[in-house]
Amino acid sequence: MSLSTPTETTQMVSQSDPVVNRSSAEKRAAFLAGLLETAQKSQQTNEFVAAEAIATLQGQAAACIRELAIPSSRDEDWRFTDLSKLTESGYNPAQKQSLTVGEIDTLILPEAQQSRIVFLDGLYAPELSNIEAIADYVTVGHGEAVAAKLAEHPERLAKLPGADEVFTTLNTAAFADLLIVQIPKGTALAPPIHILYCSTGLGQLSNPRCLIVAETSSSLSVIEEYCSLVDDSSAFSNAVTEIVLNDNAELNHSRIQRESNEAVHIGKTSVIQSRDSRYTNIAVHIGGALSRHNLEVHHQGEQVESNLHGLAIASGERLVDTHSNIQYNEPHCQSDQLYKAIATDKGRSVFNGRVDVPKKAQKTNAAQLNRNLLLSNRARVDTKPQLEIVADDVKCTHGATVSQLEDNQVFYLQSRGIDRESAQKLLIEAFALEILNQLPSERLRQTLAESVMQLTADAS
Repeated sequence: MSLSTPTETTQMVSQSDPVVNRSSAEKRAAFLAGLLETAQKSQQTNEFVAAEAIATLQGQAAACIRELAIPSSRDEDWRFTDLSKLTESGYNPAQKQSLTVGEIDTLILPEAQQSRIVFLDGLYAPELSNIEAIADYVTVGHGEAVAAKLAEHPERLAKLPGADEVFTTLNTAAFADLLIVQIPKGTALAPPIHILYCSTGLGQLSNPRCLIVAETSSSLSVIEEYCSLVDDSSAFSNAVTEIVLNDNAELNHSRIQRESNEAVHIGKTSVIQSRDSRYTNIAVHIGGALSRHNLEVHHQGEQVESNLHGLAIASGERLVDTHSNIQYNEPHCQSDQLYKAIATDKGRSVFNGRVDVPKKAQKTNAAQLNRNLLLSNRARVDTKPQLEIVADDVKCTHGATVSQLEDNQVFYLQSRGIDRESAQKLLIEAFALEILNQLPSERLRQTLAESVMQLTADAS
């Protein structure tokens, strides 16, 4: 693997502050400004010349950054998420790397041989990609071609709900190569699109940005994957994916985060669904020292269906945080949420799921369940499922469970001739496979299942 190292003149964002008596808020604001400066240096280093429309958008977001600060535990949405792993680390500007397809061979999915889009530290890597099967539907870069595509839909990029959130604003101000996937009206795309974001492990800051538009009566499957090419390497991925589903459109969206043990990952997925559209999100988080995913789904038409399923593994000293928010705005819609977490060692899992059903959203059918498996006395689970209901003709349920492996289940397997250790492994695997088996790639299912068993091996 050929990876270039940062130059001696590279300035890293760090927690140090020469002004000793600055307030905590001022320090967090200064750190955020430093992240923006680092990302802008990446653009300069790689000689990016953004189209005027993109440059204007990023300039507006950069101006907003100067009024914001990194969240603290005093912010309600971040009170369980300790960001010290982020603010006490230093990050470098991303630089173009030179790799061969053979060096990412284990990451290539057979189902997406000709529909693979690869980024290294947030920078598009055409030599590692193969878009032969999807060339008509994909636009990527930062120049006039991307700007022209955005001009067709000016209300979409950085206009979806949650666009003013601090990390999303940072991404808007600093993304490098923008990926736009647009599926035309009535098109059913057969092969899954594999969007592979790789961290090269040199402490880079990356801001991956993707916009997916499914036009009326179209359908597609997307596998969005984040991984590290070097074990135990530090990096900060600040990812944003915006999704627009028009009438009767369908998207099966898998989101995999399996970065290194020292990585920080903060991701945002914002979805707008129009009438009769169907959205399925399968989120798997098994990597990173700190991982946070904010998922927002907004119903803007009747007969909308949303299915949100996830699995998180909080092993070692990992913090894995999932915040979901489903906003009903029309009647006759439904959603189903099932989030699972396994916490072991000193790991911590956080789940906060909100479902908002206003007066207008009659005939809503919403189910939400968070199931947690606690495998260590030192592990921790914080769960907060929420229902905010004003409508009076609805069917809504929510709940959360935190449990250990059931002795009677282990005993039952032992009574069938299975030793205790193998029985525990089978139960852990079955708990995870309910989510993993929904992924559209057999290789991905097998790889992630093996990773789950490795991460939980000591607990069994």
